Amino acid sequence: MRWYVVGLLCAGMVIGYIDRVNLSSAMPLMEEDFGWSKTMQGQALAAFFWIYAALQIPAGLAADRWGMRITFLGGFLIWCTATAATGLTSTLGMLIGFRLLLGLGQAILTPGGMRYIRMHFSEEQRGSAIGIFMAGTKFGPAIGFIVVAYLIESFGWRGMFLALGLGALVWLIPFMAWVRKDDPAALPGELGGTGDEKGVSTAQLVKSPVIWGTFIGTFCYMYFVYYCMTWMPTYFKEQYGMSIKEQGWYGAVAFGGMAVVIISAGWVGDRLVAAGRDPVAVRKGFTIAGLCCASTQTLAAYTDSVSVMLFFAIFSLCGLGLMTANYWALTQTLIPGGRIALVVGIQNTASNLAGAISPWVTGWLVERTGSFDAPIRSIGVWLVIGLASYIFLVRRKYAPVPE
Repeated sequence: MRWYVVGLLCAGMVIGYIDRVNLSSAMPLMEEDFGWSKTMQGQALAAFFWIYAALQIPAGLAADRWGMRITFLGGFLIWCTATAATGLTSTLGMLIGFRLLLGLGQAILTPGGMRYIRMHFSEEQRGSAIGIFMAGTKFGPAIGFIVVAYLIESFGWRGMFLALGLGALVWLIPFMAWVRKDDPAALPGELGGTGDEKGVSTAQLVKSPVIWGTFIGTFCYMYFVYYCMTWMPTYFKEQYGMSIKEQGWYGAVAFGGMAVVIISAGWVGDRLVAAGRDPVAVRKGFTIAGLCCASTQTLAAYTDSVSVMLFFAIFSLCGLGLMTANYWALTQTLIPGGRIALVVGIQNTASNLAGAISPWVTGWLVERTGSFDAPIRSIGVWLVIGLASYIFLVRRKYAPVPE
């Protein structure tokens, strides 16, 4: 059942990311209803990530302590309720409150899913499993931008939130049936883990350059992704006059293409490792290549051509997909032991700090400069910093060694 469960976890990730981008598509209409400034919109778009980032390490500890089954159930119920309730929004404070509740519910998603993969898949299969799981982070926006656009047109933005929140509860039926109480990933502690590996202490993790390099690189990677998830629809509309449906389809192509690359790159990485290649070199090579491809997004700030802009918007995101499965697998390769949910929590904290900062900074820069050129150029700076962190800090010789 393990591959079926990974597919189901991918579907859960899709639902989670639809709920992250639905506000992006609804925001232009909410701006008309409430008259919020760009800075206020940026605060609302970033609110989810404030609590989500803060809870990643606690969520990792919770998954390791109580297992992923019970923590997933509680988290899923909270976030579906929060999504449905967002349709009741009448003030900025209410909206921020509902987005904070959404972040609370979704905090377990990545640590819990990665715990399942670590418990059930070897090094030679882990890239493919992670690729399928994390592809949901891109299939979610790809599907979400289209589905949300059609739901808004059919039922308005309030009806869209209600339909998504209630409809997603169906996912819990197969999850509770397939991930049983005696599943290794559902058990507390490191039971049923990867065998005889010895773990490293929290102090060793915190002192390791590998963790800090991964933390910085993850932040830079996700700064770009969350810019695309939160502001790309508004960028398409205000800079190029696209309709909601056009925004949805172009966003779907970019994120859908990235999802395909994620799965493919994870599978190719596994094949290379199975053939005897050094797993650190393989995973790191894909990671660096992905960051280099993503940096081409900056070129969109230097053109007025719609076709050129769309090419780089799509190419940069698809190219970044080379990194996704392999940089998650690289962390599991370099960090020994079974406390993977805690390690994932640390890595995902960086990811969602970017989610808290990127939308707010982008809104502020657009309001100050009157265009999206400055935010797009800043993305290039962050990607170069991420590239340097993986080249110089995420190295085998800096990996923590069990005492």
